[in-house]
Amino acid sequence: MPFLSLTLYNFRNLANETIDLFAKEVFFVGENGQGKSNLLEALYYSAYASSFRTRIEHEVIRNGENEMSLNALFKSDISTDSVSVKYENGRKRIEKNRKRVNDRKDLINTIPCVLFSHGDIEFASGEPERRRFFIDQSLSMYDIVHLEALRRYRYVLKSRNTCIRERNLEMLSSYDTQLSHYGLEVEKKRRDAIFRFNQIFGKLFEQISGIEDLVISYEPAWKKKTETGFDFPNEEEIISHLESRRDIDLKVGTTLSGPHRDRIRFLKNGIPFIPQASTGQRRLVSLILRVAQGVFYTQITGKKPVFLMDDVMLELDPLKREKFTSLLPEYDQLFCTFLPGEPFEKYIRSSTKVYQIEKGFWKEKS
Repeated sequence: MPFLSLTLYNFRNLANETIDLFAKEVFFVGENGQGKSNLLEALYYSAYASSFRTRIEHEVIRNGENEMSLNALFKSDISTDSVSVKYENGRKRIEKNRKRVNDRKDLINTIPCVLFSHGDIEFASGEPERRRFFIDQSLSMYDIVHLEALRRYRYVLKSRNTCIRERNLEMLSSYDTQLSHYGLEVEKKRRDAIFRFNQIFGKLFEQISGIEDLVISYEPAWKKKTETGFDFPNEEEIISHLESRRDIDLKVGTTLSGPHRDRIRFLKNGIPFIPQASTGQRRLVSLILRVAQGVFYTQITGKKPVFLMDDVMLELDPLKREKFTSLLPEYDQLFCTFLPGEPFEKYIRSSTKVYQIEKGFWKEKS
């Protein structure tokens, strides 16, 4: 199992202590506001050096303090390793086995975590950007090439939009060339990922909900029709397309074409499913997406992920909850949060460690 222990210092409301995590399953039980989700956030932060709850770095520091640190010990294939993250005076320092990590991408695949949280429902019913984020996140868990292409695309897109706003037409051709190159890489990776997701997602959703033939549809912004559907244009064709739409981009002041406009939808028999789905069905879509993310990662890498589950089964009825837990794929380690009244005892195994969480402190339950 990856996480062996976690040492915290000034991380939100959590005690400045070390928590023993040497167990296949670890449950955090407590009332709302006591620190259960903060512990999951600390684990996620240790794995990726970023929070899943905020983009404002200093918000993870305890009120009244100006620094925080985390140190995780974890088990790799052949040894016990460490990751530490320290944030002080507006600067973050990341170390892996006491060596400086200059880019978060170098942590990829160190402790692969799949997070289940309430905000995941946005993958089903939120803005299109959230579904693009989910697919890119799934790829970035193991594919540094995709992450780098995505970063470069975003940088070029930002630069091109600046040129458009400032009417700096001399640089647009250069940015069109770069945008087409990196954007095409991103779209092809997204297409391949969604194809593989469809081999997993629909079957799982049917097993729990009884609803058949739900598929994930990918509609790239850059495409050309073929007899069997669509294919991607080459870079020269994309450049020509960008040039043909330049007047429109200049008029609206932004780039209207590219992977940042890709559409990902859920279709049943060719009809959009989410607009007519109940809240429970939308929640289930988001849960199954996360399960599929774990299966997808294992299929690609041969490794099992860590699951972080933050009160995500509360909205499922007992039957669906039972089906959902029975369909969880193999994991390296599982962390779950529960309210005191939930029947967490029925999920306890001989390998499970249970902590009672109160006011940022934890106590192991016997």
